[in-house]
Amino acid sequence: MMDADSPPSNFIRDIILADIASGKYGGRVHTRFPPEPNGYLHVGHAKSIMINFGLAEEFGGKCNLRFDDTNPTKEDQEYVDSIIEDVRWLGGDFGDRVYYASDYFDQLYEWAIELIKKGKAYVCDLSSEEVRRTRGTPTEPGQNSPYRDRSVEENLNLFERMKNGEFPDGARTLRAKIDMASPNLNLRDPVMYRILHAEHHRTGRKWCIYPMYDWAHGQCDSIEGITHSICTLEFEDHRPLYDWFLDQLGIYHPQQIEFDRLNLTYTVLSKRKLLQLVEQGIVDGWDDPRMPTISGMRRRGYSPAGLRAFARSLGVSKTNGITEFEKLEYYIRQDLNRTSPRVMAVLRPLKLVITNYPEGQLEWLEAVNNPEDPSAGTRKVPFGREIWIERDDFCEVPPKGYYRLYPGNEVRLRYAYIVTCEGVVKDPVTGEIQEVHCRYDPSTQSGQPSRKVKSTIHWVCAAHAIPIEARLYDKLFTVEDPNQVPEGQDFLAYLNPNSLEIVQGKAEPALASAQPGDRYQFERLGYFAADKSSRPDHLVFNRTVELRDTWAKLQKRL
Repeated sequence: MMDADSPPSNFIRDIILADIASGKYGGRVHTRFPPEPNGYLHVGHAKSIMINFGLAEEFGGKCNLRFDDTNPTKEDQEYVDSIIEDVRWLGGDFGDRVYYASDYFDQLYEWAIELIKKGKAYVCDLSSEEVRRTRGTPTEPGQNSPYRDRSVEENLNLFERMKNGEFPDGARTLRAKIDMASPNLNLRDPVMYRILHAEHHRTGRKWCIYPMYDWAHGQCDSIEGITHSICTLEFEDHRPLYDWFLDQLGIYHPQQIEFDRLNLTYTVLSKRKLLQLVEQGIVDGWDDPRMPTISGMRRRGYSPAGLRAFARSLGVSKTNGITEFEKLEYYIRQDLNRTSPRVMAVLRPLKLVITNYPEGQLEWLEAVNNPEDPSAGTRKVPFGREIWIERDDFCEVPPKGYYRLYPGNEVRLRYAYIVTCEGVVKDPVTGEIQEVHCRYDPSTQSGQPSRKVKSTIHWVCAAHAIPIEARLYDKLFTVEDPNQVPEGQDFLAYLNPNSLEIVQGKAEPALASAQPGDRYQFERLGYFAADKSSRPDHLVFNRTVELRDTWAKLQKRL
């Protein structure tokens, strides 16, 4: 279910409104989302999912999930399963309409025979390299294949023998006969089928010829009754070929519309590059929280509502650009701020001893679960003589403008009391600070009238603290556009060596029941989510996003 916000106007929506008004397609709106099952979906696909499923829902139509499974050497059932899970998680409603290009292989083959009989397709013996060499350039026409004028009978015979497996991989192709002098290179006798002796994840060994995307796509749209075939701008030059095939066959003709793809700073979205990161062990699989995959973002703690809000904010245009990573974080943060319960956790613990607090005494103080949501209520947190604080919340020799704990200074402990630092205990060998000693003012319990202090810090009761592992993620690359690398260099040269830091911390007891996927705000530290590996005896949390909002500050300056 897509979010019900009023959709902004864009040129695709305007086309659909005009088509409905004119009665084109009988007023129907039927879109499709057609991923290749050769990798996991990434954040760029989230934009396409929002457009296709969102428009279908807005106009009371349907959106199919159709797998473009035309290349068995790169496809896998693992990818199919992950894509179905990701689309559902993001809110795409495809009902029982899960289709595959392989569902239509028999029909595509029959249509290919029809084009051969019409003299619009031929079997070519040129190698793939020879096809590329004779294709021409944008300013020079291509050369006709020496096999272009084979008879219909010979082409039918050879094409059937291709299907029957008589020829090795790459020996022959079926090409459309269009125009080798066309200014559009996609119309220069494109390949429709190639020989590929490979087992398909659904059809097994039934086929040893497989259709090319440009041949399969439009016909699959036609079979499913798609009205608006929405794709990214790189397919704009392919649209004349999409139309040509449908027109030559004389079958139902959907409309292809192109929009700008999403590009994100500090990120690569090429499946080839993402696969390289996985296969070389640079990341922990496709769902590594540093990956821009939807499954990686889900594991990191991104919410589907936050991702949908981000995708909606991008708009739809005819010009490719690049979006700041910080903008994505802004929308995730906005949603998590409204929905995530607050807890206190300390990632780099330093013990604080309240010297005048009675030994053995324990209080249960009231803490707010979410100030953005009064219905979330409150919880009780334990407080005692010894607590854990963040190591950087104490500085023995503070710099100018430092308002947290230092000798002689006072701070408020969140939900508790004001404490004043008296001194420290150091390791006699290393000189490292092991404990901070403070006195508390019993009259300053939180919620009661008391004097003001310049700083409030969070803490965890030492006697009731539970151990946690926190994984602190940063951007995977150090440059804004890792896709643009100088000649001779590799995008891996820009990997961020500090993209992951693992620390062992302490947390309040409320986190003991955290289940994988649960999201929280660790007060003053950021938003965190329990990792899929987290279990009661080893709680693991991924930092989803920090509290600092650099994108919002930038927008205010602009």
